[in-house]
Amino acid sequence: MNKKSKNTKVEPLLQGQGIPNYKEITPLKINENLSLLLKQLNEDFTLLEQEINKSLNSKQSLNWDEVMTPLHKLSERLRWSWGVVCHLNGVRNTPELREAYSKKQTDVIRFSNKIGQSKIIHKALCSLEKNSTKLSLNQTQKRILEAELLSMNQRGVGLDGPNQEDFNVASERLAELSTTFSNNVLDATKKWSLLLTKKSDVEGLPPRALELLAASAKESGDLRQDNKNIPTAKEGPWRLGLDMPRYISFMTHGRKREIRECLYKAHVSRASDGDLNNQVLIEEILKLRTQQAKRLGHKSWAELSLCNKMAENIETVEKLLEELRSAAMPAAQKELADLQSCAERHGAKEASKLAPWDINYWSEQLKQEKFQLNQEELRPWFPLPQVLQGLFDLCERLFGIKIEKADGDIPTWHEDVRFFKVLDSSGSDLAYFYLDPYSRPSNKRGGAWMDECLGRSKFQDGKTVLPIAYLICNQTPPTKDKPSLMSFEEVETLFHEFGHGLQHMLTTVDYPQAAGINNVEWDAVELPSQFMENWCLDRKTLMGMAKHWQTGESLGQEEFKKLQLSRTFNSGLATLRQVHFALTDLRLHSEWGEQNKNTPDHLRRQIAQTTTVIPPIKEDQFLCAFSHIFAGGYSAGYYSYKWSEVLSADAYAAFEEVEVDNEEQIKAIGKRFRDTVLSLGGSKSPQDVFKKFRGRSPNTKALIRHSGLSVTD
Repeated sequence: MNKKSKNTKVEPLLQGQGIPNYKEITPLKINENLSLLLKQLNEDFTLLEQEINKSLNSKQSLNWDEVMTPLHKLSERLRWSWGVVCHLNGVRNTPELREAYSKKQTDVIRFSNKIGQSKIIHKALCSLEKNSTKLSLNQTQKRILEAELLSMNQRGVGLDGPNQEDFNVASERLAELSTTFSNNVLDATKKWSLLLTKKSDVEGLPPRALELLAASAKESGDLRQDNKNIPTAKEGPWRLGLDMPRYISFMTHGRKREIRECLYKAHVSRASDGDLNNQVLIEEILKLRTQQAKRLGHKSWAELSLCNKMAENIETVEKLLEELRSAAMPAAQKELADLQSCAERHGAKEASKLAPWDINYWSEQLKQEKFQLNQEELRPWFPLPQVLQGLFDLCERLFGIKIEKADGDIPTWHEDVRFFKVLDSSGSDLAYFYLDPYSRPSNKRGGAWMDECLGRSKFQDGKTVLPIAYLICNQTPPTKDKPSLMSFEEVETLFHEFGHGLQHMLTTVDYPQAAGINNVEWDAVELPSQFMENWCLDRKTLMGMAKHWQTGESLGQEEFKKLQLSRTFNSGLATLRQVHFALTDLRLHSEWGEQNKNTPDHLRRQIAQTTTVIPPIKEDQFLCAFSHIFAGGYSAGYYSYKWSEVLSADAYAAFEEVEVDNEEQIKAIGKRFRDTVLSLGGSKSPQDVFKKFRGRSPNTKALIRHSGLSVTD
């Protein structure tokens, strides 16, 4: 009898390494594979604990490769597999995927807590730290150990009995709440839409926006009033939505004020009522976080959060935010007055008292008056392929790398996804990245982000695993006849996320726990991303990529000057907005508690009295969609954007200090930036890395100057 050959093919989520096969990863496979994987990992971890405990009991000295290496391999198998699931949950969200994700989330957290709370592993790490000199551990290894011990303490390794049980129950509940919060925002965004049928409803909208709204109407099955013809950009109907490409277009250009008001109120009240109400979730999240912090010996979640950040304490963060607030408030008040004057010149009824839904519209009108700059008219000069090439040319100029397309080499999760490889100057592969550029409101969460598919590491045989990054944006999609024509803000967003990608991909650290963005303090992680944004207004970069998609004509010098002049336009309002978000986040996680009779929303409105020039309206329930802090990693850390901006502005100033045409010096500084900020990852403290690049500690002067603000005494 012939025996059937064994199927040696490894299931997609059990391989724990390499490039994910997205064609085979289904909700069914997620359920099956993760159950089996977690069973294997639990068994392997038990064996590892037994081996380590045996060495500890025999007083045998442990070394790095006996503890950290096998521990990382275990953790990486789960990170890789669960990371793939989390990624798909963000970019290809379906009811089936949600169900599979929710089913396995608790088991994943339990296994992570099992590692984080292992007394044996903790004892082994303490032994490594104690014997670090004897074991000749280098500075990177010592820093990794320090971070790992802090992480274990924050995951409850020091708790016992009921305290640890309560801690674990709360951890699982917090993860569940975070997922529900995120799903509610996605569903609420997707649920709301408004069909416009009159041409007067869409007055002021540029052709590109009309095309997008007509395409949305077509996708929804809407027909023209005669019920026979499909929607067109010229004749309609047009369907408005809350996803950024449609929302921002109408808020910026739509002349019909009552529709702007309706759209704005729908946007700021997302996920605040009915089955998708996040208000109750917010209070529970905040209560649980406070309880978790107190279990670990801290007064608040903010105090706990700052233990592994650059900022020393809450007072340090408050001081930075107040410095920025006091500089921004006078500027913001003047900017609001300028917008009112603009509205008066146009005879607008709302000029005497502008509402929040008027700000974007009149900002655009004033910008056109002041600079003769129409952002929509600039879109044809920023087709995605050309912008990508400009970005890649800049990276070659500054960092000596080449980027080439490699589409078709690997399976992707959507037909729009691109794949690229990063090469060094000799043509050898350094890294790879996926790019998923377009908005898909039906199944892709909003915003933009970079995430890790594979991190850099080195096997014992010397073979190096090269990094792979996910770069996700939500920009305007192409139409039937046109490529994706980007707004300048979308260009900046792409450069921003690519900055994160560069730190992940150009790392030279071979310890995966500190390679790329790993082990980088959270309030320094935005340094490379915000640094890259600055180059969007570098003359050589901008003029090299801004070419008309049809004629190939370069952007005019006048338009370039206008973009530069508009850099600080409404920077007071923009800075104040970020300070408001950051301060709200910080105080919710340091001051709000169950003993407070006020709601989180009430606290936010109190903060708004000194951080906004137009108070939030009654319908404004912004917190219900503040995913950064309730469903992301920015809780008690939203200030990181401004903290990192201090670093990034100061870093970019190093290039401003040399002659603009001195390419040799620019390349030398670029190499130094690559060899420090982009290379060293979490192997050194951000303060030391910055000093290594800049030769001194950072200061706020460059940021204040770039923002066009002045510090008041």
